[in-house]
Amino acid sequence: MADISAVLAALDVFTRTPDKASLDKANSWLQEFQHSPEAWTTCNVLLSSPGVPLAAKVFAAQTIRTKVTYDLSQVDTANLSALRDTLIAALEAYTSGPRSIIVQLCLALAGLAMQFSAWDNAVETMIAKFGSNPSTVPILLQFLALLPEELHTNHKVPITDSEWNDRLSALVTTNVKRVLNLLNLYIQASGVTIDIQNQVFACLRSWIVSGEVYLPDLVSSPLLGFAFEAISSDQLFDSVVDLICDIIHETQEIDDNMALIELIVPRAIALRPLLSQDRENPDRIKGYARIFAEAGETYRILIVRHPETFYPIVEALAECTSYPDLDIVPITFPFWSRLAQVIGKKSSVPPPFAQAYRSVMNVIIKHLQFPPDAAPLSGQEAEDFRAFRHVMGDTLKDCCDVLETESCLLATYDMIASALSRPGSTISWQEIEAPLFALRSMGAVVDPKDESSVPKILQLIPQLPLHPRVRYAALLIISRYTEWINMHPDFIQLQLQYISAGFGDPDLEVCAAAGQALKYLCQDCKQHLVPVLPTLHTFLNTVGSKLLQDDRRKIYEAIAHVISAMPMQKASESLKSFSLDILAAIHTVASKPGQATKQELQAVSDGLENLEAMLFVIGGFGEELPVACQNTCQETWSIFQVFLSKYGTDSELVERSTRVLRYGLSFFDRAVLAVAPAVAASMTIGFEATGIASYLWIGGKLVGQFGDEDDESLHGAFAELFHRSTNKLMNLLHTNSAGTLSDVIDDYMRLSLQVLRQTPDIFFDPSILPSAFRAASEALTLVQSDVVITALDLLQEIFSHQCLDPSTPNPPNFITYAHSINNVLDSQGANFIGTLLVGLVGDFPPESNPVVISIFRIVAAIWPTQILAWLPDVLQQMPSAVVTDQVKQTF
Repeated sequence: MADISAVLAALDVFTRTPDKASLDKANSWLQEFQHSPEAWTTCNVLLSSPGVPLAAKVFAAQTIRTKVTYDLSQVDTANLSALRDTLIAALEAYTSGPRSIIVQLCLALAGLAMQFSAWDNAVETMIAKFGSNPSTVPILLQFLALLPEELHTNHKVPITDSEWNDRLSALVTTNVKRVLNLLNLYIQASGVTIDIQNQVFACLRSWIVSGEVYLPDLVSSPLLGFAFEAISSDQLFDSVVDLICDIIHETQEIDDNMALIELIVPRAIALRPLLSQDRENPDRIKGYARIFAEAGETYRILIVRHPETFYPIVEALAECTSYPDLDIVPITFPFWSRLAQVIGKKSSVPPPFAQAYRSVMNVIIKHLQFPPDAAPLSGQEAEDFRAFRHVMGDTLKDCCDVLETESCLLATYDMIASALSRPGSTISWQEIEAPLFALRSMGAVVDPKDESSVPKILQLIPQLPLHPRVRYAALLIISRYTEWINMHPDFIQLQLQYISAGFGDPDLEVCAAAGQALKYLCQDCKQHLVPVLPTLHTFLNTVGSKLLQDDRRKIYEAIAHVISAMPMQKASESLKSFSLDILAAIHTVASKPGQATKQELQAVSDGLENLEAMLFVIGGFGEELPVACQNTCQETWSIFQVFLSKYGTDSELVERSTRVLRYGLSFFDRAVLAVAPAVAASMTIGFEATGIASYLWIGGKLVGQFGDEDDESLHGAFAELFHRSTNKLMNLLHTNSAGTLSDVIDDYMRLSLQVLRQTPDIFFDPSILPSAFRAASEALTLVQSDVVITALDLLQEIFSHQCLDPSTPNPPNFITYAHSINNVLDSQGANFIGTLLVGLVGDFPPESNPVVISIFRIVAAIWPTQILAWLPDVLQQMPSAVVTDQVKQTF
């Protein structure tokens, strides 16, 4: 058969891994083939023919499963029985495997059973066919395990909710007891193999997780007992751990399942001695930890109410938490968190639980220690450990919930004080740093009124060793305790000195921590730090150039927080003082003859980032600017204008500059009107010359803020901006694919939205609207969801504009608007509708569906004749692999 040869040839391409073009071509052909009616017969022949490569047989099985899900409509209803029999016969032929083919065929049969309403006895059919012969029982168990899972998770099968409910009842609910009896029979059968036992446990688990098994039925079943007994078998261990955990999880309705819980808990507690017995086997310890953790989380109410019976579960989990393997320890964390929530509701904590949490706290702090210097972590290991420390920090906060934060802080403080009391040569930085990290984590729940533990901690910090890891941890403690410091300002000077010293440390991470500490100290204690602002200014001028830019930016953010706490007049003077340093450096570079060096331009870029950080924090002073800021807007723009005219082709510098301009628009508010036409003209020239999207971004912000102003020169500048930017984009699209211009198209869509809303006479200009509309259509072909949604919003606003509503009184310009829209749709309508429908069934984000439907309805209502003329060609061009011919015809 020609199809078989073609399939084998296409699959062979993947084994030879040629160039990408060949792979894409082969993949495209195979996808098209999979949706063709001929694929049914071809795949059946591939499965049944000897000598066909295994990869081709697996592909055939996968294709049949896919076709049952998506293309069953290609099979006449009268032939569904024959299809079922063909699939069953194929399963018989693969009794000995491979499993990959058996799974796909079982999934195909399950999918068929969901849609073939006449096949109500599917389970009975499969039991009769495969249940008696030991060699075929694995196939039956595989089908039974997949059936409830497929019914509950495969939402792609085209059936209604009512049909789904009917099929679920017929295929699963009515067969639960039959399946349980069958599993009871198999698990006790003489000569049962390990593989069969694993499949029995997996099948039982699938039916339990689906929610179909009535759990009290397990009380009289031997299956639970067999599962706990099977824990001793290495070959069955993983499957029975999964099963036991799921059974426990499903008994969350405690009152309804108490009889079963009374069977589970003694068996689970009996596993505790195995934690010592198998201590050298982390895989087994992990399995035990999962069982104890599931039991602890599920029965946490019972643990608190009846500790005499259930407390051994807590002891077992404490033992698991202390295990040195940090892949196992976090399994217990959700239990400690949820138990803490239950205990926290009690008026007092029972002593055994308090002792358990004290033990957990000590163990966690031990786990927090970095390895000895002789065996350091490296690469991904170090990153993973650092991330895991924060997870452990959350469990320390759970300990605070039970034991009270103050006692936890004092206990941790005592660990550090005890270590410091020993001779220096016997102290490792690890045993100091770990409790410091714990203090930082627990600082998130510190009471700002604490008068006993926090003062001791902050007074201890200057006495700590100068090891960079210790210093780093101490600085981050200060960052976390700044709210407390704000209520105790006597501690500010001490912490400020420690932070300042941190900036002089040669370790870059210590400098970064110092920057963060200063930022939060200034943010939370800003009113207390106003007197030290001149000192911070001097510090910046003397030390700032030696710092990394990220640390320098944090200092500017910190300063901005202090400025924001000052009276307006003084705040404006301080802001101007710090800003002028930056603007003077930009002016120097912009005025310099010739080109600036790379280092000089980097310094300008850093300065712009610092200025942006300050403006972001301060926000603005309102419409009435203080005296110190009266002329600053024009002066600042004159510097930016010169700088952009010289270096406006550097995309990084343009982005930095326009980000500052964006905050400048908010800061200066209506004072910007004096320079707005010049700014708009500069953005127009910049985008036309470079195609850099940032120019459009600021253009859109300008139009959004001032588009409704009655100012001829400003209106003219906006018209020039939109016309020339649109023409530039069209030129770019002529030589580049839309995918390579996604940033530009995104900002153009946002500019277009503002122009449409604020200055519709500019947007609906018949000389420019066709190009703007084409750009919106191009935006719909992109894979970036944000761009697509913005373009759809623009198109919806075009088609829902009042000018198209006959009931709206039409001003003269509305007639012009409507005429422009009609002309655009006449010339681009077919392409637009095609793009809209392809996106709807393709890559559009799901949240855009209501907007697409709204647009389609409006277009169909206003232009019914045209849409009927466009649709046949549009539908014909849609790929059959995405939309079948039957669906096209129905539509």
